[in-house]
Amino acid sequence: MKQDGFFDLLVRQVRGDLADLPSALRRRVSDEGRVERCGNIAELRALARRRIPGVVFDYVDGGAWDELTAARNQADLRRLAVLPHALTGASDIDLSTSLLGQPVTVPLMGAPTGMTGIVHHDGEVALARAVHGAGGLHVLSSVGSRTVEEVAGASPGPMWLQLYVSRDRGYVRELLGRARRAGYLALVVTVDVQRAGARERDRRNRFSLPPRVSARALAQGVVRPRWSMDFIRRPRFLSEGARQARAVDSGAGQPSLTSIINSQFDPGLTWSDIGWVQEQWEGPVVLKGVLRAEDAQQAARLGVRGVIVSNHGGRQLDHAPSSISALPAVADAVGSEIEVYMDGGIRRGVDILKAVALGARACLSGRALVYGLGAGGEAGAIRAVNLLIEELRLAMTLAGCRSLSELDPSWVTEVPQDERSEAWNS
Repeated sequence: MKQDGFFDLLVRQVRGDLADLPSALRRRVSDEGRVERCGNIAELRALARRRIPGVVFDYVDGGAWDELTAARNQADLRRLAVLPHALTGASDIDLSTSLLGQPVTVPLMGAPTGMTGIVHHDGEVALARAVHGAGGLHVLSSVGSRTVEEVAGASPGPMWLQLYVSRDRGYVRELLGRARRAGYLALVVTVDVQRAGARERDRRNRFSLPPRVSARALAQGVVRPRWSMDFIRRPRFLSEGARQARAVDSGAGQPSLTSIINSQFDPGLTWSDIGWVQEQWEGPVVLKGVLRAEDAQQAARLGVRGVIVSNHGGRQLDHAPSSISALPAVADAVGSEIEVYMDGGIRRGVDILKAVALGARACLSGRALVYGLGAGGEAGAIRAVNLLIEELRLAMTLAGCRSLSELDPSWVTEVPQDERSEAWNS
């Protein structure tokens, strides 16, 4: 048989490329095409950085003070190595679990992220759809840019509501009543925001709600026309909490995030207030922001159904430990009394494997999904979720682990100090 020469191969390739040109151009300019070319969360983050204004990116990406805790969340996950088992026949991987009795097909929860409408007008709706589409559960922030009714109506999947306990207890009761009527299954009370953390990127950027229209903002908007047109045509930046703050202080003008938090959230929250919240909510309560074993034990004694080991993504108390380093002690302290979840630093699917091995029932992911949202709206959020799940499934296969129920601390080990990688986004 005559073998084709180089010229024949080139002609066929050019003909094929020309035939595919219209669809290739559509892929290149569409959100779906752009995010599909991103092969990991780091690439979605880089794309989001190019597509949204710097002040918005810094709001999503930044941490408190020197951002040491935000970096530790990722660095300490990286210092853990996975110890694979050989010849286990792990061809079919079962990622299913249950969260407070709710079956889910993946151990991934959308973390509560506030005011994501400033990243993309679909905001929390897009994030919830992305998580539900993969078989996970979404936790809606009580300072989201969409209402509890909007998100529940637009994404019919299992939902929990996250709550910052307001000084205005009447507002809390009203919000919880609306959430119950909308079908939210559990309440997540955040306990690590007594006051706003010192988020220095936001201070330098003079971040406010609504965003300030400055010369710098206008310049950034010109080079990001798609975000700018979306912002002008369909603004979705004010959260319910921000609207509440402006209603209380009609002279607030453009309040900073710090002023909203410090004026609305109750800084004197105690264990007795958790009891009050339980009385208002007809369902299970979970605490988010637990890093000490004794606090998890106290939560169990009070009938709290779960705790989320979290340092608020390093956005509150800088110099706090990473979530993954605090997880084993918390999980050991409560055993099977209550469910334990982890939030903080998830950038790869293998990070979820490590956390489940060390005692987490599931992981929450916030920034990773919002990077996807900034990179390509709902398509980007879906891409972020799917990347994490695909990576988790691959890691489970290569580790020889057939299901989440097999994971325990024997699957991970610490690497020597001098081999530890630096933080993912350093």
